[in-house]
Order: sequence, then structure tokens, then C-alpha cells
Amino acid sequence: MSFAQRRRFLWILFLIGLALIAVVANATTLARLSFRELAACADTIVRARCLSSESRWENGEIWTFSEFEVLAASKGVVPGLLTVRALGGRAGAFVSVVEDAPRFAPGDEAYLFLVAVPAKSGPSRAATFQVLGWAQGIFRVRRNSHTGGETVTQDSTALAVFDPATRTFRRDGVRNLPLEKFEERLRAALREPNQE
Repeated sequence: MSFAQRRRFLWILFLIGLALIAVVANATTLARLSFRELAACADTIVRARCLSSESRWENGEIWTFSEFEVLAASKGVVPGLLTVRALGGRAGAFVSVVEDAPRFAPGDEAYLFLVAVPAKSGPSRAATFQVLGWAQGIFRVRRNSHTGGETVTQDSTALAVFDPATRTFRRDGVRNLPLEKFEERLRAALREPNQE
């Protein structure tokens, strides 16, 4: 085999490898979690306001770290400030886009269903959290400027999530639910986590 043939063969293998990586990357599917499953599986559930968001490299990946002020805790013991990490973001000239990964901007207010991330080694590395079920574990709080009333909408209402029971993709979740009704539903889910 000549040098040109070997080179062409290696390029073909490389392109096939890239195609396979793209297929596998697009195959990521989130299984639908019910509201009660989210409440039962979460280590912590808080109402919080985003103070800042910063992306940086960590172990060869770009991660975004958002700092939140805790306004109320419904489950778990949490400090007044906590950090939520999510895959993807912008670090220098590099951008990592992870579809449906949680994104926050300063001022965003939401109920977050979180799982603890073990603290890194070393004295200055505090424990952080990740959102359970990505978009499924974020319930954005919106205030009506005319009435002052607050409503809650789950981020996953904007995306199709796989339901293993019906083996179909569905768009559902909490949408424009009055805050009081959402809080009642949350209290009920925390009282009886195994009921639906």
C-alpha cells in the first residue's frame, strides 16, 4: 500500500469515527421522571435566585458554575449560598453546547431539585450540586408585573422527554401553575414520595 493510499484509508477511518461519535452523542435520551420521583430522588429542593454564572475548564470539559442565594429550603439542609454545576458553557474562545443542559442567568429565580456532588479533595473545594433530571428538575418562578402573582413553569415543558411506560416522547410537566398550587403539590409529594 502506497503512502497516498494509507493516508486516504486513515482519513476514511477518521471520518467514520467522527460520524459514529456524532451518532452516539445524539442518542442521549432523558427518561421522564414524575414530580414525585423528582421529589423523592432529590437530595435538596430549594427556591433560589441566581447571583452569578461562570464557565471554566475542568478535567477536559467546559462546566458552568452558577451561584445561588437560597430563599427557602423544602428538603435537605443547605447553606445560604450554593453552587450548581452544569456541563457546557463558554471558556475563552471555546464554546461547549450541551442540548437541554441547565442554564441560568443572574436574577433567575426557580425551585431547583438538586443532587449533591461530592466535594473535591483539598480544603478549598466546597461541595456543589447538579440539577436532577436536567430540565426536569428546574421550575422557573415568574412574576406577573400587572397582578404581582407568581407562577411556576418546569423547564422540561419545552422539550420532548422519553416515557418508558408508553415508549413515546412527550412534552409535559408543570406549566404556568400558580405558586400556591405548586407549593401544595410539592408538600404532598414530600409527604408521600411513593404515591403518584
